[in-house]
Amino acid sequence: MTITTRSPGPTVGELMSIEPVTITEDEPAATAQRLMSERRVSGLPVVSRMGALVGVISQTDFVRAHASGQAFADWPGMAVRHLMTSPALTVRSNEPLLTAARRMETNRVHRLVVIAPDGEHPVGVISTLDLVSELARVLEESDGR
Repeated sequence: MTITTRSPGPTVGELMSIEPVTITEDEPAATAQRLMSERRVSGLPVVSRMGALVGVISQTDFVRAHASGQAFADWPGMAVRHLMTSPALTVRSNEPLLTAARRMETNRVHRLVVIAPDGEHPVGVISTLDLVSELARVLEESDGR
């Protein structure tokens, strides 16, 4: 009798975007918005001055701020820490993609910050786009067999 074990599949570390663009919590919110636009990303990990992850700022945070009545004119003087979501939702690079996908779905978010083994410093980001790209690859492979 042969017992086979199912492979856990690809890990977060295999698909994550490495060296994420980060912003410190004291930077102006307008700087975060400019960085997101320039880098064509919809969110940024927010770090302390020491580089430890303290939150995430995303386009959704800007929409919420606007919907709550905070005027765009107020944003240039507003710090990232006033708009960010904290704590950031995280995942480790050695975790299976399924774990990341379930965490995103459960929390209704589009990205997770991948943290270093120390549990404090961001080393990457995994997004729903990364997951969809992997799904497309797997489906193409299975279709070709």
